[in-house]
Amino acid sequence: MNTQVSSARSSGGNAPTAPVSDIATKIALAMRAMGVIGSPRNYEIFYEVFAGCNPALNADLGALGNRPRQEDLDRLSIKYFIQTSNQLFVDNVREQIANKVEEVMILFDKERLQLERYGSILTQSSDGLRKRDVVTQEILQRIAGIMSSATDSKVEQGRNFANAMIDKSAELEEVKTKLEEYKRLADTDPMTQLFNRRAFDKAIGQVYDDAKKAVFSALMILDIDRFKQINDRYGHPVGDKIIQHVAGLIRTSASPNMIVARTGGEEFAVIVEGLTETAVFDFSENLRAAIEKLVPLNGQIAANGGAVTVSVGICMGSMAKNPEDLYAKADRALYMSKANGRNQTTLYSSLPDLKNSKNWLLYRRE
Repeated sequence: MNTQVSSARSSGGNAPTAPVSDIATKIALAMRAMGVIGSPRNYEIFYEVFAGCNPALNADLGALGNRPRQEDLDRLSIKYFIQTSNQLFVDNVREQIANKVEEVMILFDKERLQLERYGSILTQSSDGLRKRDVVTQEILQRIAGIMSSATDSKVEQGRNFANAMIDKSAELEEVKTKLEEYKRLADTDPMTQLFNRRAFDKAIGQVYDDAKKAVFSALMILDIDRFKQINDRYGHPVGDKIIQHVAGLIRTSASPNMIVARTGGEEFAVIVEGLTETAVFDFSENLRAAIEKLVPLNGQIAANGGAVTVSVGICMGSMAKNPEDLYAKADRALYMSKANGRNQTTLYSSLPDLKNSKNWLLYRRE
C-alpha cells in the first residue's frame, strides 16, 4: 500500500472500529493528499482499501505510487468493480463514437471547402475567358495549366478523402463491435456467465408473442435449498462457488432450445421451447439428481453424504395468460416443492386448488 493511504489508515490509533464519519474524513484527506479527484468511482476504490477487505486492490493501488493517474485508477475500477466497469465502458464507447463522428464531419467540411475552392477556380477561369476580346494561345495555355493543376489537386484530395472515409468506417466498425460486446455483457451474469435477469425478462416477454409457440413453452424455476444457511455457516466464497457449480451443470445440461438465466441470488430460470410437460419434468428431475450428486458442500461434508440440492417449479405456457402469470405459477410450484420437503420438482398442473391460500407467494427464500 502506498505511504499516503497507509499513514492515513494507521492514524486512528488502536481503536477497534472507526466511526463511518472518521473513515470518510480519512478517505477524503488521503485522496486530496494524493491529488485524486473526488469522484464516486475513486471513492469506491479508497473505501475498499480503507475497509481492508480486498488485499489485491490494496497492492494494486500501492503500486501506483503517491500520485496515481486517473486512467490508472479507472483501470482498477474496471478490474475490481463490475458495475463501475460497465459504466466506464459505456462512457468510453460513447466518447469514441462522438469523436469519430466529429472527425467524419471535419473531413466532410474539408471536402466541401476544397470543392468550393475548385469551383471558384473554374468560375474565375471561365469569367477571364469571357472578358477578353482576344484570347491568345499563351492565355489558353496558362488557363489550361491552372485548371489542370487544380483538377489534379482535386483528384488527389478526393482520393485522400475516400481513403480517410474508409479508415473512419473501419474505426466506426470497431466501435460497433465493442458495442455488440457490451450488449452481450449487459445480458450476462458476471458470476455464472448465464443470462441475467435483464435478459430473462426480455426472453420471457417473447413467449406469448406467438400463441402456438406458447403452447409448447415452459418455465422452470430452480432454487438452491437452504442457501442462506450455507452462506452463514461456510461463508460467501463457498456460496459463490456453489452457485457457479450449479450454473455450470444447468448450462451443460440444457439443449439449444432452452434459455438459462440466473434471476436472483440462488435462483435460476430455464425457458424451454418445443417440449411436452412430461419431457420438461424428466429434464428437471435428471438435472436435479445431477446437482445433488455432483455439487458437494465441501470435501468433509461430501464424505459424510452432504450435498447441495435444488427445488424446482414448472409451469407450461399454455397454463398461464401472460409472462407475469407464467412466472407466478412456476414460482407457486416451486413453493410447493419447498413446502413438501425440498429437493424435488413440482408441476403447476399437479397442484390442488389453492385459491383460498393467500400466502403462497410470501415464503421466505432460504
